[in-house]
Formats: sequence, C-alpha cells, structure tokens
Amino acid sequence: MAIRQVCVLGGSGFVGSAIVHRLSAAGYDVKVLTRRRERAKHLILLPYVQVIECNIMDDAALSQQISGTDAVINLVGILHEIGKLSFNAVHHELAERVAKLCRRHKVARLLHMSALQASPDGPSAYLRSKAAGEAAVLAEAGETKVTIFRPSVVFGRGDSFLNLFANLVKLMPVVALAKPDARFQPVWVEDVAQAFVNSLENTATYGKVYELGGPRVYTLRELIEFVIFVLGKKRKVVGLNDKLAYYQAYMLEKMPIKLMTRDNLASMEVDSVASGEFPAVFGFKPTALEAVVPEYLANDTPRGAYDRFRGLAGR
Repeated sequence: MAIRQVCVLGGSGFVGSAIVHRLSAAGYDVKVLTRRRERAKHLILLPYVQVIECNIMDDAALSQQISGTDAVINLVGILHEIGKLSFNAVHHELAERVAKLCRRHKVARLLHMSALQASPDGPSAYLRSKAAGEAAVLAEAGETKVTIFRPSVVFGRGDSFLNLFANLVKLMPVVALAKPDARFQPVWVEDVAQAFVNSLENTATYGKVYELGGPRVYTLRELIEFVIFVLGKKRKVVGLNDKLAYYQAYMLEKMPIKLMTRDNLASMEVDSVASGEFPAVFGFKPTALEAVVPEYLANDTPRGAYDRFRGLAGR
C-alpha cells in the first residue's frame, strides 16, 4: 500500500508535533488540522507540511479535509473534561466519526491513539472512553486498515508530566503525592512517533493494538525522586493516603488550571504498565528515561538553550 498524503488530527500537540516532524522527514505530504493556526506555527515551515484551520467537530469540514488523503492519524485526546469537551465526545464520538469518514472516503489507513489500560470496565471515565473509542474505530472503519496504539505516560521536552512535577519541585519544599505507589512505564515521545511512522505502510500492523512502554517500570514516588535528583534539589516527598489523595484531587480540579482531577486519580488505580515487551515489529528498542530527561529538565534555562544552539551550530 503506497501512502502519500497523511491527515493528522491533534498534530499541533506534544505527541502530534513529534509525529508530524518524522512524517515530514520521511517525505510524506502532511495536512495538520487545527482549530487555530497559531497553535501550530512551529510546524508551518516544515517541508511537505500544510497547517489547515479546521473545526474537527464539524463533520462537513472534517469530511472535506479527509477526502482524498491516503491515511489519517487521530491523536485527539484530553486529560480533563472542559465544558462540552467531554471524554465521551472527544475519545469516543469523534473517533467513531473519523472512522466512518475514512470508510466513506475509502482512506487506506487509520492510526488511532488510545491509552494503556483502556477498558470498558476501567476505574475512570477517561479509560472507559478510550476503550469505547477503540471499539468504535474497529467497528466503523470498514475496509480501512486500522492500527491502535496504547502508550503509557509519554515524556519528552515539553511534556505535561515530568515538567509538571519539576515545576512543583522547584516551588515546594514538600511534595504531597497522591498514589505514590502507582506504577508507570514512561515512553519517550520520539519512540512513540517512530512507532506511528514505522507502522504506516507496514502490513504486519494492520488490525493490531500495540502497547507502548519504555524499558523500565517506576512508581510515581520513584519518578518524583528522580526529578528531584536531576534538579539538584532537596525535597521531601510525602505519600498521601487514599482519603487525603481524594481531597487533594477534589481541590485541584476546582482550580482554573486543572493539575489533577478525581478522574485522574481513579485512572491511577490500575498500573500504566505494558503486558509485554516493546513491539519488535517497529524495529527498534525504546529509549531509557534516564538518557533523555536530564537534558531537558536540568538544562531548561535561557543559558541552557543558548548552549544547545551553540552546540547545534558547532560553536
């Protein structure tokens, strides 16, 4: 199957930007759909990339953009419900509409982003909605060849996970931690991006669901302590019991900027850990967190940015 033009939904986000960069480098023609072009300005100058303003919740507008493409990558997801943007609307209903449009327009390939531990019986609305989205995609895609990805928490420069913890560590002498023993298998954003691109024209990935995790499993406490070590701080980490964790999540979800919600807390009741090794079909081994994180956390300063630019320029 020859893929030439790829339409990416959610391409201006953290994971999406990494995927678009790799698609561009591989020579694919890429359409990035975004509600506001300004949000994707960092992609505009990439070779073979078009950034198009489109309300993906409008079926007519979305249909127009999907028509004529060879592949669609749906990365749209939310961690917190905001107004009409519910988990069900974004993870389930949108995924179902995208799959139907791919079938209608005879799109050859559909790559869909889900989440590790997505399940109809999951402890959180987030995980249940992700599972509903997977089921809808598989049911509605017709002849379109589907591949579904379930990553654990994704890390990298600009992530909203380790960077959030780094900001807390910088500001607070004591870090009060909900679910300190919750387990994660963080996977580097560039490895996730490479897996997507490698699967695009690989017939062995048709109809498959892939769990993506890094080479090591950590507790949440271990991840915080690693961030503290990288930043060279002295901080105390206090694990909260379930009752205090619930109250913390309840208060945080009332803030204008949601750092955590009770639904996020519920998601951590199941370990975000893959059931097996990183899929060999993609042809590479995942990168260790320790090899990447210190560079962007410890050196995330104006001076660090200047030094990086000098290094890239060979000076």
